[in-house]
Amino acid sequence: MTAPKKRTMLTRRQFMRLSAAAAAGVALLPQLSCSNTVIPAPMKRRFGRINFDVTTLGLGGQASIQWTPDGVDPVAIIKKAFDLGVNYFDTSNVYGPSQMNYGKAFRELNLIPGQKGYNESLRESIFITNKTMIRWAKGGYPEIDNVRNSTNGDHAEGAVADLKRTLSQIFGNDDGTYPEGAYVNMMLIHNITNPEEVDVVYKGLETPLDVNDNFGALVALRDYRDGTNITGLNPKNEKLIRHIGFSGHYSAPVMIDMIQRDKWDLLDGMLVAINVNDRRYLNMQYNVIPVAQARNIGIIGMKVFSDGTMYTKEPGWSNKPEHVVRFVGTESVPSRPLIEYVLTTAGIHTLIIGIGQIDDDPLECQLTQNYYAAQIAPDALNESQRRELEKIGERARNGETNYFQLPDSGLTPPRNAQIAKSDRIKLSWDTSYAGSEPLSHYDIEGDGTIIGTVKHVPQVTRDPFTFEAGKGKKFKIIAVDAIGRKSETAVLTV
Repeated sequence: MTAPKKRTMLTRRQFMRLSAAAAAGVALLPQLSCSNTVIPAPMKRRFGRINFDVTTLGLGGQASIQWTPDGVDPVAIIKKAFDLGVNYFDTSNVYGPSQMNYGKAFRELNLIPGQKGYNESLRESIFITNKTMIRWAKGGYPEIDNVRNSTNGDHAEGAVADLKRTLSQIFGNDDGTYPEGAYVNMMLIHNITNPEEVDVVYKGLETPLDVNDNFGALVALRDYRDGTNITGLNPKNEKLIRHIGFSGHYSAPVMIDMIQRDKWDLLDGMLVAINVNDRRYLNMQYNVIPVAQARNIGIIGMKVFSDGTMYTKEPGWSNKPEHVVRFVGTESVPSRPLIEYVLTTAGIHTLIIGIGQIDDDPLECQLTQNYYAAQIAPDALNESQRRELEKIGERARNGETNYFQLPDSGLTPPRNAQIAKSDRIKLSWDTSYAGSEPLSHYDIEGDGTIIGTVKHVPQVTRDPFTFEAGKGKKFKIIAVDAIGRKSETAVLTV
């Protein structure tokens, strides 16, 4: 199957000029197999509080690594990412053969512990993230409404079993075993969507831990991070992961709750849907991303092309090879500015993109084109320039691409507003959710007059905002955004 040829954003002259300009910094990079041009060394960013410098482009574990079209070699895609210097790799237990394809590539790259020629230094230089859709630590328990407990196929034994399955598929023979020394850098509790799932995930941390009952994934994964056996599920005291995180596509409020409830600083990473059409929905960039950034969590962007919906795929989750987009942008919706938008969103450290195919011609190679687009500093675009890029997103289905995201609800009033009186009147409230502009501050109205202002900052815990008033009978708390729009609570009476 031959991929259709489309106009790209990076011309051959630009490609050669960029390569030549960067040549001084790439002496240690391997040569691309598809070209005699030396690729510039990749930009990297410190990955939140994780002691790792992550490349701005990461390789997604879906697209042709999961749904492989005829004529595409997923192993070659993974190996080419290594050739480019990409050091962040993504996969999941719900991505069909994705983990197995990584395993095949890793064997060829000598990344299997215990294998003859094992390249430990190369393994330490890359960051592998896997995911589980299971919320419970153990399997064999009844399903609860609104709580996912699924993985690929009929395997649903619990999050710990999913972790071991990942290791067996990537580093072993998919028989449940894995070699000594195998680990993943981070495991994400994937696609957190509703409050009930968050409740389950934190069971055994926020509630007493009963090792004879079931409990949430977080407390069990902590055992496999620290080499402890508090849950009784790690009798060998194995250390199979180095970091724990979570992901979400749908609900910024639920993701905020996931972070605020983490009293133990367990969450080192967050994978979040973010693209040029984000502000048309209940957005991530002014809601959950600032909270994660304030907690110094490593933040990975995804869905830059809305899983292909910016191009040829109809809105909805991909599930077959025909859904995989195999060309590099279009003249109307080029890929480069979409990537630049995400990587100049405050807080984003890296962006994972699934690859449909690679090509010997770098102008038609998705991976090479995405790599070049990702070589951008976090502050390279100002807000005005970013708003111009959003106009490109409007050309794709009139901007209605993010089928996975809650609809825009506008600026909401401060939540959970309360009033109490002792020596002084004390008002408290939880963060408003931002609409299409960031939050600025909260005005406090007492008996019809503004009596104070509280600056908005990301609410990183469940501790509320507070304000004390000396006197008065009727109060309102008014959220104000960056362009002066307001949303107020009902009247609070002493």
